[in-house]
Amino acid sequence: MKKLLSILLVLVLTLSFCLVSCDFGKDNEEEEKEENNENEQNNENEQQPEEKVMTYAEYAAAALETEVIIEAYVQATQSWWENKITVYAADEDGAYFIYELQCSEADAAKLTPGTKIKVKGYKGEWSGEIEIMDGTFEFVEGADSYVAEAFDVTALLGTDDLIKYQNQYVSLKPLTVVASNKKDDTTDYAYLYNWDGSGSQGNDIYFNVTDGTKTYTLCIESYLTGKNTDVYKAAEALEIGDVIAVEGFLYWYNGAQPHVTKINPVMTYAEYAAAELDSEVNVFVYVQATQSWWDNKITVYAADEDGAYFIYELPCSEADAAKLTPGTKIFVSGYKTAWSGEVEIVDATFKFAGTDTYVAEAVDLTDKLGTEELINYQNQLGSFDGLTIKSISYKNNQPGYGNDIYVTVTKNGADYSFCVEAYLTAPGTDVYDIFAELEAGDVIDVEGFVYWYNGINTHITKVTVK
Repeated sequence: MKKLLSILLVLVLTLSFCLVSCDFGKDNEEEEKEENNENEQNNENEQQPEEKVMTYAEYAAAALETEVIIEAYVQATQSWWENKITVYAADEDGAYFIYELQCSEADAAKLTPGTKIKVKGYKGEWSGEIEIMDGTFEFVEGADSYVAEAFDVTALLGTDDLIKYQNQYVSLKPLTVVASNKKDDTTDYAYLYNWDGSGSQGNDIYFNVTDGTKTYTLCIESYLTGKNTDVYKAAEALEIGDVIAVEGFLYWYNGAQPHVTKINPVMTYAEYAAAELDSEVNVFVYVQATQSWWDNKITVYAADEDGAYFIYELPCSEADAAKLTPGTKIFVSGYKTAWSGEVEIVDATFKFAGTDTYVAEAVDLTDKLGTEELINYQNQLGSFDGLTIKSISYKNNQPGYGNDIYVTVTKNGADYSFCVEAYLTAPGTDVYDIFAELEAGDVIDVEGFVYWYNGINTHITKVTVK
């Protein structure tokens, strides 16, 4: 019996060992397969080189009909349709026109200005326009945002350098609208629906402009800015002879043909006065005086026959500052703002604008002191007679020849603040040196620019002591 039990025990142990050995072998085989699969995957990854994203310079240098891969920021898009969308894109070095990019409707809604995308496609050309075609894209997760400022290329019109800015967001100003014509039609039109006038409202708008030397055609691309947009309506309101400032993407069609996104009129003084604060303003004005140039900036007192302007810290080279003499005509583009009641133009640029000149005569505003009408003459050159000095002090009550001189005067029992602005009438000028010697009780007649600082604070340019 014991012998039988021993035999059975040996058999059980042998069988158990075989089962364990089989399982162990199976585990080893599965582990080996997993390891082989992982190695194959690693080898595949090693065999697929990472796609190289081009810089703008590399993209610009790439041959036509070659594959290109870029990362850029959306600036605007045309209308989405049939799972395609055309994108205007840019980076800090250049710009791209991406034609009919494959895109779902859901993703199209995410292609907002500033969004960074990676695009893979082929570099193509059509009538001079360089673009990316047959493209696909992906969003660059966690990327920063970038929207380009308009770059003024007006001075490059008609030059070989203009094409270097193709597809960039640019400004052109000032331009004058000139006639457009249809075939076999002698009528002059301010604009046409479609390039040949064959369209109707809702189609692209084409209009011609001149910079004074050549004529150029601009386009309101209806897939970019449709009939309900401000710029489309502004184009429909154009008249021959209108002087305008525009912004848009520098598209190319057998030459420059910008896709315009913004039209601003060059304003009369009345339009400037009525413009809202913080809005863009474009004006032709005549220099009346300037403050001291420094750090490539200059503050200008300007006027036309209808009113006056204070243009604060206008970017300006030292050479150009020397040309801003009284009467000089300039075109100014900037933003209207107010500071302590003083309405001024800030963040502006300018261009010399012609040979005609204008210097305003001083307007006698003595009787306007103390009235609500006086502010209507803000920044104009005014004269004030029979003022009695109540007090004189240097800026911030800090004695010192060279600082601004603050003067309190009285007229008809009321006090008014005037100023000898040292950046305008510096030490050594007659005005500054006379005021440095005046005392309370002196009676004077003055001329100056009706500056405002919580009320009248005229910047005095001329004084006569009674």
